[in-house]
Amino acid sequence: MRRLLAALTLFTRIPAYRWGKITSDDYSHAVECWPWVGWLTASVMAAIMYFGSTVLPWQLVVALAMLARLLLTGAIHEDGLADFCDGFGSGAGRERTLAIMKDSHIGTFGVLGLVFYHLLMWASLQSMSPLMAALTILAADPMAKMLSSQIIMMLPYARRADEAKVGFAYARPSILAGIMMAIAGLTPLLLIHFLTPWTADLRWVILASSLTMYTLYLMMNHRLQGYTGDCCGATFLLVELSIVIVSGM
Repeated sequence: MRRLLAALTLFTRIPAYRWGKITSDDYSHAVECWPWVGWLTASVMAAIMYFGSTVLPWQLVVALAMLARLLLTGAIHEDGLADFCDGFGSGAGRERTLAIMKDSHIGTFGVLGLVFYHLLMWASLQSMSPLMAALTILAADPMAKMLSSQIIMMLPYARRADEAKVGFAYARPSILAGIMMAIAGLTPLLLIHFLTPWTADLRWVILASSLTMYTLYLMMNHRLQGYTGDCCGATFLLVELSIVIVSGM
């Protein structure tokens, strides 16, 4: 439970640290609960899209749902995507890329990355019906967070722990924790696929999301020989986007 509170504290604006004593070890293992946080953020977006579409224009509702998640998470993942695009877009070597990603100023590649990400997400969601869009987000968010967390199991942290933005590096999940993460990330996808009228092709969803994650892993391994928190945030958003795009095809 403390690790879940730590995850809510780190990855949302919810002051979960007030609900119980959270240790530094809980924070370092918080990524194990990332898919469970996805259940919350996905539910918020899905509820806004499904119920909001009954009273507001659909295109506006999609934008409001995206804005709600930005406010709920404090744009932590978008910050990671911007830094990732700036760092990897620079074409620089390892140390320079890490320095660029740590710089709080956003550059040209970061702006372009955020603009195109949000345009593609908005266009893909608004092309669906409200029900299909809500079901897609409910399936995509936890799964994307689960796949993103695999980066920590596949790569070492690229910096020293004391150089991390949050002041610590995430601990590599155990095998049991990895299994629980997989259950938390895949359960919504499978339930929605088998028990609802969701029309996405499960084979394309799994293929697109896995290829996106693996491509980003190869990029990180080649350039950084490791990962950073920004890499995890970027991976989540891009994997989720791949799921949303193929779900709307």
